[in-house]
Amino acid sequence: MCTRILWNTNALGVFVARTMDWPTTTEPKLIIFPRGRQRQGNHLGTTALEMANPARWQSRYGSAVVSMYGLGTVDGFNEQGLAVHLLYLTATDFGTRHPQKQGVHAGLWGQYLLDNAATVKEALDLMAQIQPVMITIQGFASTVHVAIADASGDSAILEYLNGELVIHHGRQYQIMTNDPPYDEQLAYRAQFDFTNATRQTPLPGNVDPSHRFVRADYFLQVLPEPRNQREAIASVLAIARNVSVPFGAPNKVPGSLYNTEYRTAMDLTHRYYVFELTTAPNILWFPLEKFELHPEAPVMMLDPSHPELAGDVAAQFAPVAAAPY
Repeated sequence: MCTRILWNTNALGVFVARTMDWPTTTEPKLIIFPRGRQRQGNHLGTTALEMANPARWQSRYGSAVVSMYGLGTVDGFNEQGLAVHLLYLTATDFGTRHPQKQGVHAGLWGQYLLDNAATVKEALDLMAQIQPVMITIQGFASTVHVAIADASGDSAILEYLNGELVIHHGRQYQIMTNDPPYDEQLAYRAQFDFTNATRQTPLPGNVDPSHRFVRADYFLQVLPEPRNQREAIASVLAIARNVSVPFGAPNKVPGSLYNTEYRTAMDLTHRYYVFELTTAPNILWFPLEKFELHPEAPVMMLDPSHPELAGDVAAQFAPVAAAPY
């Protein structure tokens, strides 16, 4: 469970936030990858998956990402301002493996796009070459769909349903949550008219993905124009907090409700990243421009769970001898 909010209708820039909702910790790490990294689509931590025709590539762009279990990227943007967000979708079906397409395990799907594309259009063109491959992490199948956005404000939602890639492409696709598939989410959202909304207008108030979708979209439409970057980031984070799932929320059906572990916000115009653990009152941030991204630069990493971290943490990143992926 997660929520993604893209604000591409203000005059200041393109801002995007997301929540990460999961039943246990995802062991998130903040990672800076320089360009020129050699990768392959079957690489899984210290092992390799059995996979026909795995993709092999060298990254064209450096990126700032959040990892999950050290096995892949679930959130991040690259130096060109392309952002990816992986969210859970039970209906995901990557279909029968087609070895004529290069395979990329689902945990590296987002990183593949960050490494190779500068815009949403370029990322969509790349999808003709690859096929995501399902993996299991900590007992959970990687049934994910992906939201992408770029510094121009373009957006796309990518889902695999019944083995086929379904794409919603356009600036209007600002919100994404989880189940049901996106067409059904849009149909549910269409039932609500907030043209003349007041504080008495009823809003779906639970933590079901469809409720979060409508609520996030409503508040996004009424955000005031920001006066500066600080206000813009605070605005999208406010919506992310509004649709977060508090610890202890009722969960009568095991596996049906995940608490929010962290939130991120990005300024894609100025390449600025914000991270907030829900178990700590501190907000962390860093501008990508403070990092070396040339091919000889080291991979830099930070564990955001350290309680003393707050504010601009660029100087707290440390080089790692061996990158997790």
